[in-house]
Amino acid sequence: MNARASEAPEIASLTAGGGRLPLRTLLLLTMIFWVYVTLSNILYAHSMQINATQVTHAVLFAPWDVRVLQHILLLPVLFACFCVSIRVGWAPLRGLPVQIALGVGFASLSFLALKAAEALAMWLYPEPMPSLDDKEAFGALWTASFTNFFLTYSFGIALVTGFGLYRGFRDTELRLKAVEQGWTAARLAALRMQLSPHTFFNLLHTIRGQINQEPQIARSMVVQLADLFRQLLSAGQRDFSKLSEELKFVRLYLELQQHRFADRLTVVLPDPDLQPDLWVPSLILQPLVENAVTHGLAGHDRAVAVRIEVLTSSETLILRIVNTIGQHPTASRQGIGLYNVRERLSVQFGAQAALSYGPADDGTWVAQITMPALREFSPQFGATAEAFFDGRHHSR
Repeated sequence: MNARASEAPEIASLTAGGGRLPLRTLLLLTMIFWVYVTLSNILYAHSMQINATQVTHAVLFAPWDVRVLQHILLLPVLFACFCVSIRVGWAPLRGLPVQIALGVGFASLSFLALKAAEALAMWLYPEPMPSLDDKEAFGALWTASFTNFFLTYSFGIALVTGFGLYRGFRDTELRLKAVEQGWTAARLAALRMQLSPHTFFNLLHTIRGQINQEPQIARSMVVQLADLFRQLLSAGQRDFSKLSEELKFVRLYLELQQHRFADRLTVVLPDPDLQPDLWVPSLILQPLVENAVTHGLAGHDRAVAVRIEVLTSSETLILRIVNTIGQHPTASRQGIGLYNVRERLSVQFGAQAALSYGPADDGTWVAQITMPALREFSPQFGATAEAFFDGRHHSR
């Protein structure tokens, strides 16, 4: 029963323009089109008959009720022709001859439907009704009816085919958008997964250096590392986190580093609890802070200071990591961390965000993230911040 129900939508639809056109939609489209054609033909025949009475009193056009009956009789034929036309398609060798045959066949039946409508009207209304004097002009009347309804059918099949093409294009765009969203989500997940092992292994090396010299400190660092890794896993499952949570995570990481470099590393952090209620990409600060510690300490034995600054405006958030460096640093600042930060900003904000880094002077290095200030974003939205901001911009 369930299998048949799941197949029903496919059975009750036709392939049109690269997409699926349900029979119900095709029937509705055909009926709307045919109502328009019926009214147009009735009004045209009525106006022409009024003009003709100025010259002759002969009945040149069928009465309006006969016209209505004629179009009612032709409606199922038209719908059947549309169904066959959509199934056959427009392939030059096979489809085009069939399409022409359908149009010719439908137009040929139009005059017969008119005669059948006249007979039906005479049966429904026993009183005498005006009828067409077509005994001597049967060929001319048939040709006129054929030409009119062939052109009408051609317009109708163009309308149906165009609607099918539109649906196919729209469905393709929707599928493409879904694929792009899935690819974006997978790309962000891959970037976050690259961050987690990178951080974890570096911290393990930090603890290893303390095991023999300071076992008590090493044990304390293991506990802190467990807390850090727990937060790392939690943040890695979300696209966005609160700014205060990111700063708390960074503080925990820097406290671990200070255990090893107690005499060389000083840290200045803003109070997480005093920060504005903003959303930022999860783990966006950690790679930059890790770079500040690793490359700031490399190449010399002097003290290093790491400072994090948060600057906000109504629409922009600036996160700045400042650290001191040696006069002649040997370590390269290009690496997977900076690459991931730049990629995540590009995926989630597009051109609205930027990462810049470089020496501010001979002894200071600055890495700066500029991004939109997300004040209303919620992580359950499941969309990139770029799409969120586009929607907010258009709603204004």
